[in-house]
Amino acid sequence: MDQTTVETVRSQVPFLDLSVTTDEVRHEVVTRWGELLDSNGFIGGDAVTCFESEWAAYCGTSHAVGVANGTDALHLTLRALGIGPGDEVLVPANTFVATAEAVVLAGASPRFVDVDPETLLITPEIIEEGATANTRAVVVVHLYGQMPNMDDILATAGRLELAVVEDAAQAHGATWGGRRAGSFGDAGCFSFYPGKNLGAFGDAGAVVTADQILAETLRSMRDHGRSRSGHHDHTCLGSNSRLDALQAVVLSAKLPRLDSWNRARRALVGSYRELLDQDVVTMVQQCPGGTGVHHLAVAQVAERERVREELAAVGVATGIHYPTPCHFAAPFRHFSQDRLPAVELAAQQVLSLPMYPHMPIEKVEQVATAINRIASSGVGG
Repeated sequence: MDQTTVETVRSQVPFLDLSVTTDEVRHEVVTRWGELLDSNGFIGGDAVTCFESEWAAYCGTSHAVGVANGTDALHLTLRALGIGPGDEVLVPANTFVATAEAVVLAGASPRFVDVDPETLLITPEIIEEGATANTRAVVVVHLYGQMPNMDDILATAGRLELAVVEDAAQAHGATWGGRRAGSFGDAGCFSFYPGKNLGAFGDAGAVVTADQILAETLRSMRDHGRSRSGHHDHTCLGSNSRLDALQAVVLSAKLPRLDSWNRARRALVGSYRELLDQDVVTMVQQCPGGTGVHHLAVAQVAERERVREELAAVGVATGIHYPTPCHFAAPFRHFSQDRLPAVELAAQQVLSLPMYPHMPIEKVEQVATAINRIASSGVGG
């Protein structure tokens, strides 16, 4: 390996590195997995109920229901709320496809709406404008780990008689006015995909709610519609969407570290904001009143594909969240013919920068230096 190759290897900046967070919990997880292996209790049991209790307390809700993944969390919640055929659900179009997917799986129709161009989040005004006589609910997506104005959204949704479902898949620990994501709406839906702020070692999810009846309905629906009275008593149309004990152990081990990991993310984004040339690279803004957890560090930049290719050439990995708005995706085009200017412009410009809680500040400086130079080189050209 020559010196040039050595320097290139040293300068690599991964988009995501889970190795340190994994190492922090490795011993605890392996020990508790050993106990599970001895007990052969892999589905449900104390590990799951323990994590559900811990997660509900963390989010500030009365109940948490573990499920198999974040998509199921959304889908089952909508069905449990009685959303189905003939109903519309407002969905911001700049979200992961699972948000819209869950609405369709519930039998309802997504009504795609635009977002604020600076925060890329839904607003009360957009909800007001987008709602129709058939609209029964709104999915509020806490995109990239930031929360919108939940007080005003709840007031608007209440006046319009809309159920509010929080898609908090990227917002573990985010707050609005001191209250955590998931504690505002009828329910909050989380994904624990490995790369999330609180990530399992595989797929996992949960729903949090203050509504006991909703929680009991979800517990039944995740387990083939079984009632609490008997294993063979199926009282509703359910699914197989149980959180397994192996993943619950991982989540319980990681949860005490989540706040410190989120503080590290906020510090890294603060450094990005200080170091990036705002004339050519603009970070997505937070809504005043919220404290984000920066699942992703997202900027907007012109000539994104050129910038991304040149960053890759100097060893900086990036992502795009999301290049195709949901209303342009093939399975959902027939649900909307409206143009959504803020969503469509963002889809052309958003660029996700490297972000993970143990990312060295030197890597942030390296990314900022590279992107400032590369983005500036195209200005006026």
